Parts: sequence; structure tokens; C-alpha cells
Amino acid sequence: MSGQSLLVPGEITPVRSVPGNIRRPEYVGKPAPTPYTGAEVQDSDTVERMRIAGRIAAQAMEEAAKLIAPGVTTDELDRVAHAFMVDHGAYPSTLGYRGFPKSLCTSVNEVICHGIPDSTVLRDGDIVNLDVTAYINGVHGDNNATYLCGDVDEESRLLVERTRESLNRAIKAVRPGRQINVIGRVIESYAKRFGYGVVRDFTGHGINSSFHSGLIVPHYDSPHATTVMRPGMTFTIEPMLTLGTHEYDMWDDGWTVVTKDRRRTAQFEHTLVVTETGADVLTLP
Repeated sequence: MSGQSLLVPGEITPVRSVPGNIRRPEYVGKPAPTPYTGAEVQDSDTVERMRIAGRIAAQAMEEAAKLIAPGVTTDELDRVAHAFMVDHGAYPSTLGYRGFPKSLCTSVNEVICHGIPDSTVLRDGDIVNLDVTAYINGVHGDNNATYLCGDVDEESRLLVERTRESLNRAIKAVRPGRQINVIGRVIESYAKRFGYGVVRDFTGHGINSSFHSGLIVPHYDSPHATTVMRPGMTFTIEPMLTLGTHEYDMWDDGWTVVTKDRRRTAQFEHTLVVTETGADVLTLP
């Protein structure tokens, strides 16, 4: 395992502005979003609008990822993703969501999820997850991926590669008529081959006009995830695998989630829609 020192909070820059002509999600400026009461199955128009949002989110993530290198701050990655989304008429969904201060999440090394971009400088050998969601035409598209920074040790590189593969396998398991828990069953069984932990308390989720609709998509084989998948359902799959325990601690910022044993973790995510025969990924660049 890498001998990198553990992450510590950096300084957060002021909130970036969004042009006034760009439509905001309803939760911006509020302590919490209004609970979603609509359907999990979306019509074809909504799905196509989500495909546009998903494409912008994927492209913004790609643009930010081009900068990943030793010496670059996570705040700089936020700046690039923010600029790309607003330049394409989209609002960065995380900005102002329950008070989150930035336009993407940057989760480095032992950070499971929800890392806040700040003055933290990436180091040679780090791994960094970028989680980007775009809101446009009244809907969201959400994706994330973990990237290598410089010369990364083999254990970490394999963790990243296998976490990506766990997402791919989970997407292939999506079928109408199957229960949601088949997704977690596939991810957990694959992760166990390598002795990886599978994070349980942070999950995939329903997504549409709502950032988080209330539908839960666990990444382990949960007996409670009995919702049956139907054509037109839209949700994310975003497995978080760890080199050690699945248990976690939360930083004082109320957002940054780190592994309890401080070992490394990786994550990948797509937004998808259930089709008549499987799944169609909506977050492709």
C-alpha cells in the first residue's frame, strides 16, 4: 500500500457564481430539497433530457480529469468542471445542495465520498474520485470515476480497475422484473474475490427531476432492496470499494467521509435507465 500521509482539510475558496439565466434546482438556497413524490418510471422525453444532462456531466468530468497531476489543487478541478457546466447552460447540481459549497466532489485516497474541493494539492501516487452532476432542462445527470495521479502503487491501481469492473458487471445485471438487490449481489460477490470492503451506508439512488428521489440502490446484497426494476426507471449505480473496512468516519465539515481504517477506497458511477432488455447508460460523453 502507498505510504502517503493521510489527508487533512484544506482551505475552501468562495462559492463560484452561476449566471442568472441558468435554471437552478428547487433546493438551491434552502436547507434541504423538497421530498420527491413523483414516479420512479420516467417518460421518454424525461429520459432524453436526462441524457443531455448526463452527457454534460460526463464531459465536465473528463475536462477536469485532464488536469489531474501532482501539484494541482482539488479546487482547480472544481473550477474547470464548474466552468464547463455553466458554459453549456447547466447548473452544477452539488452547488448549494444541502449547503454543499462546490460544483463537484473530489475524494482523494481514503475519502469514500463527498470530499470538498479546496487547497489540497494532489501528490504523486494519489488516487482521486471526481463526482459530477449537471442539472439542465429540469433534470439531473450524475456520474463519477476514480483517476490515478502520477505513479500509483499496484494495490491502488488494481482497486481502481476492479471497482470500475464491478460497476460494469452491475450494469449488465440490470433487467426489468429483477429486484434492485441483484445489483448489490453482483458487486459484493465480485469484491469479495479480492477481500475488498463494500461500503454500505452510501448508495446509488433514484434520479430524475430530483437529485435523489428516495429510491435506494445498495451495493451489497440487501434483503430490503426488493423494489422490482421496470422499464423507464432511472437511477444511479455507484459502488464504493475499499482495501479494508467498509466502516467510516465523518470529518467535522459534515460531508467528507473517510474509511475508519484510513485505507484507500475507489468509486465509479453512471446514471442509467432500465430498458425492455437491460440498461441504457445516460452518462456517456
